[in-house]
Amino acid sequence: MTTRPDERRGYQRTNIRLPVFLDTASGVTRDVSRSGVFLWTSGTYDLGESIGLSIGRKTRSRNFMLRCRGVVFRTEPHGNEIGIALRITQRFGGHAS
Repeated sequence: MTTRPDERRGYQRTNIRLPVFLDTASGVTRDVSRSGVFLWTSGTYDLGESIGLSIGRKTRSRNFMLRCRGVVFRTEPHGNEIGIALRITQRFGGHAS
């Protein structure tokens, strides 16, 4: 996991691959920040579309799932996948197992 500063952003992004579960698909993150996430998935998503998602995280002692909602503000087609930049609009907390 690495971080990279970006002067245009309000929060620093962290490069990390985590499993993501969307309303109708699944994928993996490329990077995350407090205000958004970029992920790779399949399917078709429109700019401005609101998407529910859960991001998984494993620690040594438990699994954690963060539930949130985001709005698509950029897409990047790449072969059979699509990259989606989401601005997080709601956080519903998470649960550990």
